[in-house]
Amino acid sequence: MAIYSIRDLEKLTGIKAHTIRIWEQRYHLVSPARTGTNIRYYTDDDLRHLFNIALLNRYGHKISKLAKMQPVEIAARVAEIAATNSSPIAQVDALTLAMIDLDEQAFDRIFSSYSWEHGFEQTMLQLVYPFLDKLNVLWLTHSVSPAHEKFITNLIRRKLLVAIDKDPVDVQREGAKFLLYLPEGESQELTLLFIHYLLRSRRQKVVYLGAGTSLNDVRDACQAFQPDFVFTIIQGPLPRQSIQNYVDNAAKTANGGQLLLSGAQVFVNPVILPANARRIDGFPEMLRFLDELAQRQTETDSL
Repeated sequence: MAIYSIRDLEKLTGIKAHTIRIWEQRYHLVSPARTGTNIRYYTDDDLRHLFNIALLNRYGHKISKLAKMQPVEIAARVAEIAATNSSPIAQVDALTLAMIDLDEQAFDRIFSSYSWEHGFEQTMLQLVYPFLDKLNVLWLTHSVSPAHEKFITNLIRRKLLVAIDKDPVDVQREGAKFLLYLPEGESQELTLLFIHYLLRSRRQKVVYLGAGTSLNDVRDACQAFQPDFVFTIIQGPLPRQSIQNYVDNAAKTANGGQLLLSGAQVFVNPVILPANARRIDGFPEMLRFLDELAQRQTETDSL
């Protein structure tokens, strides 16, 4: 059984700590236990109950009335809302609970339902990435364990791999050639896989090298594949070298292709970009770039 502080509950549920205390004192909605040294803590059951209370409260149920309802009735009403309401906020909360409970069935139900209604790409953009942003905050504040993080990211990774495999390998002759990789020590594999999906779904040619790729391996792949674009993400600091030195060397390995750079390090550091390098600031800019590329390809096809 996991235990949580009131600050953990605040970060997980979005309910302010002082509001939780008011709900405790006035309505007895949760009752924290105490350690042998008299430190208050909350359990998984408290967390689930608060999630459900917060959701019903957002949908117009008064706290005073919720306080008189049994937990089973509250859970049943939440299930009704989850089945009929596909708003990203409600579904992000549901994904958070699925992660806390290590509930693969709940995750699959939420993901599949949203994907059926909005499509895979919008599910990733509207649901999964807002959830991952929340997970990042929870991870940095130690509100979730490594087990929870590994559980949910592996489920998302599996969804991405299945979606990538559904798109045909044979692409249009005029499709641009992309090489995707992550530097050694970089952990943004979910984002790189999603970029892979976006390219495959738009009929571009992709070679995916994945995580932990050295520049020597990138150079070898570029010599064989001759990519038009080399895409990578540099989110964390690079060991043993400056970001400027790495970018300069990466641009040289592109073998005449354009180096596309994303991640915090290429924006927070004063990097001077080589002539064949370009920054990509998140998914909105990446999608615009792909739209522009598709437009150029369409114009070329019509000539």
